Amino acid sequence: MSRFRLVMVLLALAAGLVAGAVVAQQAAGPPVPEADIDSILAAEEEMLAGGGYSYEVGERRDPFKSLLAAREPAELRGPRPEGIPGLLIDEIDLTGIFVTPEGPVAQVVSPEQDRSYLLREGDQLYDGDVVRISQDSVVFKQILDDPTALKPFREVQKQLNP
Repeated sequence: MSRFRLVMVLLALAAGLVAGAVVAQQAAGPPVPEADIDSILAAEEEMLAGGGYSYEVGERRDPFKSLLAAREPAELRGPRPEGIPGLLIDEIDLTGIFVTPEGPVAQVVSPEQDRSYLLREGDQLYDGDVVRISQDSVVFKQILDDPTALKPFREVQKQLNP
């Protein structure tokens, strides 16, 4: 190869490199001032140290809390009244079932109120109602305060232990 061709090839390569550098600089935009770089690095260090970001829950569910974790009973309708209307289905224990001329009656004990109560079908509790009383169990319809549930209620069956 002649020297002329070699010089031409080197000039073409140099011109291509210069053109590529110009295009790359135009794509990158104007250079970032050094003060901005320092503030970006400081904010990044603060975030990595645990500061600089906080999640405000507001009216939304906290996405960092597990959906599987047990939830505390919600105050559905204010403070709980005394007696049967103040009973929570999860708190009561079934201690007996009696058959009367008016129909079956279930005896339940509430450890929270240290009393026993007699329930009939249709009785309203704080978080649900009595659906059915059979010879050995009581079925409750419990109202759920869970926006992810497909149904706004669930059936809870409490068995009588012999």
